[in-house]
Amino acid sequence: MQQDFSPIDYVALATRIKAWGRELGFQAVGIADPDLSAAEPHLFEWLAQGFHGGMDYMAKHGVKRSRPAELVQGTRSVISVRMDYRPPQAKDSVEVLVDGSRAYISRYALGRDYHKVLRRRLEQLAQRIQAEIGDCGHRVFTDSAPVLEVELASRAHLGWRGKHTLLLTREHGSWFFLGEIFTDLPLPPDEPEIPRCGACTRCIQVCPTDAIVAPYRLDARRCISYLTIEHQGSIPVELRAAIGNRIYGCDDCQLVCPWNRFAQISIEPDFAVRNSLDDIALIELFAWDEATFRSKMSGSAILRIGHEQWLRNIAVALGNAPVDAELIESLKTRANDSSGLVREHVLWALEQQTNPEKGLE
Repeated sequence: MQQDFSPIDYVALATRIKAWGRELGFQAVGIADPDLSAAEPHLFEWLAQGFHGGMDYMAKHGVKRSRPAELVQGTRSVISVRMDYRPPQAKDSVEVLVDGSRAYISRYALGRDYHKVLRRRLEQLAQRIQAEIGDCGHRVFTDSAPVLEVELASRAHLGWRGKHTLLLTREHGSWFFLGEIFTDLPLPPDEPEIPRCGACTRCIQVCPTDAIVAPYRLDARRCISYLTIEHQGSIPVELRAAIGNRIYGCDDCQLVCPWNRFAQISIEPDFAVRNSLDDIALIELFAWDEATFRSKMSGSAILRIGHEQWLRNIAVALGNAPVDAELIESLKTRANDSSGLVREHVLWALEQQTNPEKGLE
């Protein structure tokens, strides 16, 4: 652990850390005080209302999620970073969403798994700091542990929490990843960003499943990103039609946000589109066997949901697609799938395709 008597100019060091971070490809670097006591009541209220759904990990760490110094002993500062991910040359999101025969995948997942990309860069930043001042206590996070990353990022002057609960910035909108380094260095914290959403409620109004139940309050149990990624069981029947052709995640609240007119295209080659996932037919994806799925999704964040959930999600999208004989034949190929979960969603989809007026009865 870093000793307080070490003759280090922490103000100057903070300035250098931000410069090193930008050299490593982060668009912004800030420093936050680890005291999140003001945010703790909001977290506990959200959990008490059950809005975390089946994400038990959100609650099992107790107060550590809102108390960085207890999660990582000795933490005195949090270095927060953001990196743009909007992929270059990706098919226009709205064009894909309105074509029910195509698959919509959240734009953050079109390229390489961001966990790997950010973790490597954060470790390099931590090593650069240690090369400058010697050993210091630190731990790197990339959406990989109980960390209130949006709260920390807003305190580090990287942006403000939007009404959809994502971080927003004036210069880059919200199409970016966040990461953190917890450190025992007493770095001077930045001033929190001023919220700038004003009276705008576009993100709330556009949510297909009404998951944003109030400004800054998300019921994950209704969120399409949760349902297609985190939720492991049957997707509630009453929410399936609203999912449309979104098979992995949902970007609607970001697509309508006025601040995203300032969003930047990522310069990271790792975030470029792979396997034509920005605009690909549902039928083509539904035909992938497990070996193909694992091969195609190697190095992708999508791999972690597994082939069974992948097919479940696509089956729902096929059920929502315009009635088409080819789609029906595609669904029939998995009507006797070995997975009961897949069979259930395929049966529902076939009912929608063969009797579309049946709806949710």
